[in-house]
Amino acid sequence: MGLFERYLSVWVGLAIIVGIIAGSMMPEVFAIIAELEYAHVNIVIAILIWLMIYPMMVQIDFSSIKDVGKKPKGLILTLVINWLVKPFTMAFLGWLFFKVLFADWVDPETATEYIAGMILLGVAPCTAMVFVWSQLTKGDANYTLVQVSINDVIMIFAFAPIAGFLLGITDITVPWDTLLLSVVLYVLVPLIAGALTRKKLENGNDHSKLDQFLAAIKPFSIMGLLATVTLLFGFQAETIMNKPEAIVLIAIPLLIQTYGIFAIAYWFAKRMKLPHNVAAPACMIGTSNFFELAVAVAISLFGLHSGAALATVVGVLVEVPVMLSLVWFANRTRHWFN
Repeated sequence: MGLFERYLSVWVGLAIIVGIIAGSMMPEVFAIIAELEYAHVNIVIAILIWLMIYPMMVQIDFSSIKDVGKKPKGLILTLVINWLVKPFTMAFLGWLFFKVLFADWVDPETATEYIAGMILLGVAPCTAMVFVWSQLTKGDANYTLVQVSINDVIMIFAFAPIAGFLLGITDITVPWDTLLLSVVLYVLVPLIAGALTRKKLENGNDHSKLDQFLAAIKPFSIMGLLATVTLLFGFQAETIMNKPEAIVLIAIPLLIQTYGIFAIAYWFAKRMKLPHNVAAPACMIGTSNFFELAVAVAISLFGLHSGAALATVVGVLVEVPVMLSLVWFANRTRHWFN
């Protein structure tokens, strides 16, 4: 794992601090950026999100899907956790904490937006960082590729309906045109662009051009992430300065969700007698989030200054240290799967 991935939380933390300071000192600059919208999509944020997502999509080899039937149990576990368990537990925890336990500390409108951001995180299974977690747990790289590829294909069709359903049952008015546009803009189009790029750069088993290209665009992905976080917290600077406890309140249910989902997936993996090099990556995929997509959709649906956008960014902040702790746990319990 590279320097950026290992210390992602540090870089995100620094970007948060810079964003809050800049937003407090230069609110007029952030106001100008916030006005650069088309069809409820902020143009600046859209460009930055694309810088993050496109390199991830280039890494995915969809030709690996042909091997889907060779070891179905691990894939079944991932799909069940990602699409039938995690979105609904995230929605429940959001409701429990912000409508019940934290109801006296957060006003109802803001609480609803926090829940929406959590739902969007729960409906977006991880894509790129899973390859890092798989490598750290000595996972089967080819099988991880199959799992990620299948999840991305399913995401095209399942993200909008599940997100819309869960947002609806939490009394949030769902602008379906914006939600569907977000899926096309941030999933389908970069997915196709990534697949075409990969096809052009690959030459049989020779991946040298592809590896060089990925190495060249990786810094842009990093800059896109940090710039997005800086802008988001700049837009939220006034709210955060007045209510710094908001980040802590959002982080609590997110932490419970992450550790809880991993525990469920890991228990089922053991009961299904999966080999550890399949079980560990499968559980990591089910536990982590495609936070770039969640951030982009939250901004499109609720706006740059919304609690939903803030909740998705807090997801970025907590994800890496939590996932590294789960990598440590998975490696220490490898003997459970012998």
